[in-house]
Amino acid sequence: MKKLILVLFICYCTQHTYAQTKTLNKMKLNAGIITSKLKETKAFYTNILGFGVTFENEFYLLLHTPNKDAEISFLLPNHPSQQPLFHQPFNGQGMYLTLEVNDVDQIYSAIKKKGIKISIDMRTEPWGDRHFAIQDPNGIGIDIVKYTPQP
Repeated sequence: MKKLILVLFICYCTQHTYAQTKTLNKMKLNAGIITSKLKETKAFYTNILGFGVTFENEFYLLLHTPNKDAEISFLLPNHPSQQPLFHQPFNGQGMYLTLEVNDVDQIYSAIKKKGIKISIDMRTEPWGDRHFAIQDPNGIGIDIVKYTPQP
């Protein structure tokens, strides 16, 4: 009987520890860009890409993808409510976002109809992925892609 109680106790402790570890290690990424172009950025992401506004105030904008699976934020530079680490604006180079979609051809057509400049025209890569790219008002490259499952 003591062995059974010991085994049950060990099982309980193992499950409890695993559940705590799983909860403690959970992460959600929210990329943030420091920019003075909050108004233009909001218009671009909501009108062109269909993002929604999760939260905004006079110095911060938090947007979510149409299916609410991911978020991205934008912050005014040099805002007194922020620490110096978050003061310098993004310089318009060295960053890209990838938006994985179900129907890249439909989105390509819709974006072209809106008169948005296509930075990289629609193409199908040798490994099967189909994509094109545009730029947001901050100079961030946005790769819009339909991935092809690899065997």
